Amino acid sequence: MLTDLYSIPSPCYVLEENKLEHNLKILDQVQQKSGAKILVALKGFAFWQSFGLVSQYLHGSTASGIYEARLGYETLGGREQAKEVCVFSPAYKKEEILELLPIATHIIFNSFHQWQTFKPLIDEHNATHSNQHIQVGLRLNPLYSEVTPEIYNPCAPKSRLGITPQAFQQGIEQYGLDGISGLHFHTHCEQNSDALERTLPHIFKHFSNYLSQMKWINLGGGHHITRKDYDLSLLISLIGMLKERFPNLDDIFLEPGEAVGWQCGYLMGEVIDIIENEGKIAILDVSATAHMPDCLEMPYRPNLSKLSKGILEADQGENNAPFRYRLGGPTCLSGDVIGDYSFHSPLEIGDRIFFEDMIHYTIVKNNTFNGVPLPSLGMIQKNGDFKLLKTFNYHHYKDRNG
Repeated sequence: MLTDLYSIPSPCYVLEENKLEHNLKILDQVQQKSGAKILVALKGFAFWQSFGLVSQYLHGSTASGIYEARLGYETLGGREQAKEVCVFSPAYKKEEILELLPIATHIIFNSFHQWQTFKPLIDEHNATHSNQHIQVGLRLNPLYSEVTPEIYNPCAPKSRLGITPQAFQQGIEQYGLDGISGLHFHTHCEQNSDALERTLPHIFKHFSNYLSQMKWINLGGGHHITRKDYDLSLLISLIGMLKERFPNLDDIFLEPGEAVGWQCGYLMGEVIDIIENEGKIAILDVSATAHMPDCLEMPYRPNLSKLSKGILEADQGENNAPFRYRLGGPTCLSGDVIGDYSFHSPLEIGDRIFFEDMIHYTIVKNNTFNGVPLPSLGMIQKNGDFKLLKTFNYHHYKDRNG
């Protein structure tokens, strides 16, 4: 049966299971045709109650710290289930490494100094746990990226992410590469495979000699594989070229997060009030600041539809329909504005608003600023039924503040 959209509690992030599986099948197609292993990047998609489905298609998870690593291990599995738990952080503390040792399959370091600091711990672990061997990698900065805006560019001037060619050469001269089995780079964000095609020559220019000594390479995330216009054939051919050029590579990893959760769900809110100030302003129970901070960071204007009196209508653009509104959140921040939208029929208090494509990044970045409640989490299952997975209350706010 189809879900009654008015019955979903507001606000709520809603994952559509059929659309998630559609994405997973595309990703698996790349795996099958290229031989690459795709990992879900938890920094972008951590909707773990869907990981029973994700685990049927992908080879594991990639994490940016100990909590993400634990989540991936506990919900997608580790080496015991033939799943990878790949971890990168700009810097680790000793206690984090100690927690990672039992669960990580790959630990990637951002500097030779960090690797050398924790190499004895990893070597000791590998020597005494032959069935839990950890592979060690280094992150590269090829000094080339096409990412904009600069806040998302990992190769921007003075970037803290990745080892530059000069620093890499200096590290080799001082420490060598004994114990390093893989190299990693992440230079993409929402990009097509032609960006990878233009990036690889920079990788080869600076690091080709070292790639020939490695067992694996991680091509990072930001590959928009499930987007409709993404060139899958080019990606598959580039992976094939890498295998042909470097036959020593046992594994080639991709670690998209957004491509997993791309367009497979929405954030649903409700119109609480409508006021007038040089135009109509609708106050929602959804906040850009608290619930969609990625929209302000990027920035971008999310697409939406409204449900009024049982009729669903899509936004017509900022000024393309007669009934125009500025949509804002319930916090005290004056900049808590989602954007300007227009419709062929007026908004009314109680109408439902559906912000599209809100299952990746928004959830992992949301917060309880002003004590605004976090949206519930739900899923529309394959049979069309809505399942409420998680609700939040005052104690979630209180516990985060003391």
